Amino acid sequence: MGIDTVRTTTADEAADRRREQRGWYFYDWACSVYSTSVLTVFLGPYLTSVAKAAADADGYVHPLGVPVRAGSFFAYSVSLSVIVAVVVMPLVGAAADRTGRKKPLLGAAAYLGAAATTGMFFLHGDRYLLGGALLIVANAAQSVAMMLYNSYLPQIAPPEERDAVSSRGWAFGYAAGALVLVVNLVLYLAHDSFGVSETMAVRICLASAGLWWGAFTLVPLRRLRDRRSATREATAPGMRQLVATVRDMRRHPLTLAFLLAYLIYNDGIQTVISQASVYGSEELGLEQSTLIGAVLLVQVLAVAGALAMGRLARTYGAKRTILGSLVAWTVTLGAGYFLPAGAPAGFFALAAAIGLVLGGSQALSRSLFSHLVPPGKEAEYFSAYEMSDRGMSWLGPLLFGITYQLTGSYRDAIISLVIFFVVGFVLLARVPVRRAIGDAGNPVPAKI
Repeated sequence: MGIDTVRTTTADEAADRRREQRGWYFYDWACSVYSTSVLTVFLGPYLTSVAKAAADADGYVHPLGVPVRAGSFFAYSVSLSVIVAVVVMPLVGAAADRTGRKKPLLGAAAYLGAAATTGMFFLHGDRYLLGGALLIVANAAQSVAMMLYNSYLPQIAPPEERDAVSSRGWAFGYAAGALVLVVNLVLYLAHDSFGVSETMAVRICLASAGLWWGAFTLVPLRRLRDRRSATREATAPGMRQLVATVRDMRRHPLTLAFLLAYLIYNDGIQTVISQASVYGSEELGLEQSTLIGAVLLVQVLAVAGALAMGRLARTYGAKRTILGSLVAWTVTLGAGYFLPAGAPAGFFALAAAIGLVLGGSQALSRSLFSHLVPPGKEAEYFSAYEMSDRGMSWLGPLLFGITYQLTGSYRDAIISLVIFFVVGFVLLARVPVRRAIGDAGNPVPAKI
């Protein structure tokens, strides 16, 4: 084969890889709208109001005969969706690795979630059971689809490109979330001008997220390609597969060490995201419009933050950049503790700081983990990563709630979360990532 032929082949491979990467970005663009508009902004308050409409005189609903306070129904539905995802993800991940057919499984999970989200248009009156069922299906399906989506990263990007590719994916997602949230907020805040009720506006916003998710999922399904795996072990059913995955991961203790560090500091990140609005409304006395504006600011700045931290990783390596972001998270929480009540400007500054480190922290954690996955085990190992991301984020809310219960202060509750970033920093700093990458059987990048 001549030199010109080799160069042409290499150029063609690079072009195909870039095309596949661009398709991969679009799944973040497709599904992030669900996380932003549905989970973060609209569904919680709306489903709670539907449950309260169906409640008895004591404020309880009775799904399957179990008395549940209407105000807790949304939280319990989210928790149940996590349990479903934890059971299903290892099974689907192992099947994807065994068959090499990730794309059909990704499509099935994505369209199941999109259909359930679109079906939320029919959530009104006292149909709280319908809302809970759709939430469980959509949330569990999103977790499964994200696990499969993440597992493509080691296959579509060589080691030296992964930080940048992962960061661009997160940036695409936050950009879509911000764009659709702006449109949804215009409809919601000016619903009278559009001739619809507030309830109808919320239902349209919920359904539009599902339609967006389904429409843009077509792009990755057209551009991503399946790769046959050399792994052909039989897939064990249900929880046996979860146990088998964890047992296999014990052969790579440094990969597990990274997952432990990620589990802890990501728990802190997820808790700050979920509880910041509670802190703003209950402790700082801010209006709902201020809180929604802060959510939008986080989405917009997370785009710039993800891209900027991706560039920093090229110079300083992903591990050092993540460690720096954990310091920034700690400083941000410290500043939040001292915010004066009734001061929107300070809360917006806090939201800006969160936005700048949020996307980069998550994007670089994903790309760093991709180096620690043994070849042929991508989906199976990313199922454990996704469980760390979604299924294990309960310690932070528990600590937040206990601290508030003991002290009666949301300021004490928010500052208590610093421990997750400090412990996560220490554990991550102790992981020898170069040796971990080598032990996993992967090439070690120049900067990591």
